[in-house]
Amino acid sequence: MIKKIPRAVNPHFHIHSHSHSRWRISPTRKMAEDRKVPKLPLEGKRNILITSALPYVNNVPHLGNIIGCVLSADVFARYCRLRGYNAIYICGTDEYGTATETKAMEEKCSPKEICDKYHAVHKEVYDWFNISFDEFGRTSSPQQTEVCQAIFKRIYDNKWLSENTMQQLYCDTCERFLADRLVEGACPTPGCEYDSARGDQCEKCGKLLNPTELKNPRCKVCQKPPRIRDTDHLFLELPLLKDRLEKYISEMSVVGSWSQNAIQTTNSWLREGLKQRCITRDLKWGVPVPLEKYSDKVFYVWFDAPIGYVSITSCYTRDWEKWWKNPENVELYQFMGKDNVPFHTVMFPSTLLGTGENWTLMKTISVTEYLNYEAGKFSKSKGIGVFGNDAKDTSIPVEVWRYYLLTNRPEVSDTLFTWPDLQAKLNSELLNNLGNFINRVLSFIAKPAGQGYDSIIPSIPDDVSGDSHVPTKTLADKVSSYVDQYLESMEKVKLKQGLKIAMSISGEGNAYLQETKFWSLYKENQALCSLVMKTATGIVYLLACLLEPFMPSFSVEVFKQLNVPAGNVSLCDDKGDIDKVKRPWNILSPGHKIGLPKPLFRELKDEEVELYRKKFSGSQAERVVRAEAEAEKVAEHLKKTKVSDSNGKKKTSAKSSNEAKNKAAAEPEISITRLDIRVGLIKKVQKHPDADSLYVEEIDVGEAQPRTVVSGLVKYIPLDEMQNRKVCVLCNLKPATMRGIKSQAMVLAASNDDHSKVELVEPPSSAPVGERITFPGHEGNPDELLNPKKKVWETLQVDLHTNEELVACYKNVALTTSAGICKVSSIRSGSIR
Repeated sequence: MIKKIPRAVNPHFHIHSHSHSRWRISPTRKMAEDRKVPKLPLEGKRNILITSALPYVNNVPHLGNIIGCVLSADVFARYCRLRGYNAIYICGTDEYGTATETKAMEEKCSPKEICDKYHAVHKEVYDWFNISFDEFGRTSSPQQTEVCQAIFKRIYDNKWLSENTMQQLYCDTCERFLADRLVEGACPTPGCEYDSARGDQCEKCGKLLNPTELKNPRCKVCQKPPRIRDTDHLFLELPLLKDRLEKYISEMSVVGSWSQNAIQTTNSWLREGLKQRCITRDLKWGVPVPLEKYSDKVFYVWFDAPIGYVSITSCYTRDWEKWWKNPENVELYQFMGKDNVPFHTVMFPSTLLGTGENWTLMKTISVTEYLNYEAGKFSKSKGIGVFGNDAKDTSIPVEVWRYYLLTNRPEVSDTLFTWPDLQAKLNSELLNNLGNFINRVLSFIAKPAGQGYDSIIPSIPDDVSGDSHVPTKTLADKVSSYVDQYLESMEKVKLKQGLKIAMSISGEGNAYLQETKFWSLYKENQALCSLVMKTATGIVYLLACLLEPFMPSFSVEVFKQLNVPAGNVSLCDDKGDIDKVKRPWNILSPGHKIGLPKPLFRELKDEEVELYRKKFSGSQAERVVRAEAEAEKVAEHLKKTKVSDSNGKKKTSAKSSNEAKNKAAAEPEISITRLDIRVGLIKKVQKHPDADSLYVEEIDVGEAQPRTVVSGLVKYIPLDEMQNRKVCVLCNLKPATMRGIKSQAMVLAASNDDHSKVELVEPPSSAPVGERITFPGHEGNPDELLNPKKKVWETLQVDLHTNEELVACYKNVALTTSAGICKVSSIRSGSIR
């Protein structure tokens, strides 16, 4: 039954009216004036507004989520900046809705606490993946409430809403209406009948549903069958907006070259006929509906979530309207997975069209299919696959993860993540092709005079020309063609193709080196060799430019080895950059001194691949069971290990004392296994009462009582960063009294050469407390107590260090737990003590 809606009567509706029905957010909050000045659209420039689907905040993002939206958008944003376009990249966490309430119930906390927790988790994962947001915000902000309610007021005033008394599932046990995601049941779609379909959408067939359509519905909280009950809700009248929407879709899908999967999904909605869509829900956690009658309801997450793009931009700049109400000068590009398409091509544009204002509507939509994992699907809800924090805890660098995900980007059909495939792409394409080419070129340039060029880019004699040397001219022509193809692909957001083309240039570079035989030319024709090597270093520079959107950390390292400032790199038409790179022998100036060449990639071995396959098999729940089983083994081992008494003295039996004497008499080899290094958790930390430079920590290392540890870390690590932190603890040093307090262990930390920077060595977050840290390939039991006179620790410490991948190592062996390897945040080639 359709009813007339009452007029809005809410004194807290923060809308300011202006002439010609203009409105804007009232400036009631302090914007971030402290950070750099935000970018605004510029006359005469391409102004590009980029968004990626807001990741939901109820879990850790997995690799499928990452490639499906934030990583793909990041590549395009970096490409736009490289080209000199005026571009901003906006994203944030989607925090309202049933999924948040459900997760809060599971974790026995408030929805806000869940959002705070997982927003930080998402931010940490994206930071590690080098995602270059201009603003990464949240939809639970006051700005979101203001913008969302303002847009609602406009479509309400324009009479695009109706009221409908609808039937909804109500759980008598929980005493609440059940929102979509609090209901599960069998999918009603013929041929599907998936028995765990959600109330809003079937995960198996993708069909959008209403909860009452489910067969055999059940409450997700108590598992009891709900009953149907009447409730009033507000609906967006999509049928009345049909003509405007179809005009927008027909024009923009051509102008913006929408991906085929986006067009197909949108046309499917239009063919089925647009229906009223409910925009309110019986929930507490969300943007309140600013009507007195509906004060107990909030907006449906798919009404308010896309508005998050606008509100997060308003957090970025108070002049957000210059981006969002400027379709003549701003192009909007949006990135997402295929399940989000109708909300961005139908629902969100209809909402904005309904306001009657001049909004910047989406020009181009880039949609991915699903990235599947090994034999099945990635799944946040079931914990299947590799998650963002998992990737961090491997020894595989971020540039490798980015490269593999982007070469495997599911642009037109589902693709499959497998560990052997990742290994093959790393070893064959990155190590043997790209890394090999760059290292061959720069290492030869760096050789001393008489063998190479003493790190100086050579000059080319006047009688030698790249245009007249056939191999060099052939290479330049191919590179020129590849650069044009790269630009065309990237402009059309064909990211996988753009990456493939860039990598083809590396292959051509390797072939060029083989054809010219530069090692022989150096002895036989130095003038020609100078041309070849100057051309080759130009190709190295070009590769670093073209690959920067895909592997920014790789490009930074290449520019460092070239001794070129990474911040000045561009491929702008108006600067003549494109013409310059098509003549690679002119890219770098003669006399320029390069930096120190180093290998860029490391081989991923079969045994590592097998380890990762086993580690990440099954669901996260099954992994927890395995970790707990390992922890039980550790606990059993610790029962046989001596424990400190309250005075820090070791309790020893006569038998073990004799065994210790026998061991000492035998003078065992000084081996890394003699160190008892364990995963510890700092339970409490405070400054030493008598020493300004010392902390006193209580650390759980899996024993009956925490150990007291004194550490000289005050001037390096803030107190709040020490609290509740997992650390690596050396437990079998002889206790030492430090300014009146006995220290019963030592926390391992890494420092740079001049000791101006110190960071904790951290085990993976999921490593069991008390687990002994091992060194693969080294077997043996630790000493019960290291004899200071034997200098065991001092002897072994000199070989403890961090490598270029930030991994803590003894010689070249990583400090390893059952959950992965131990690492530091940023200190490379540091000393550990």
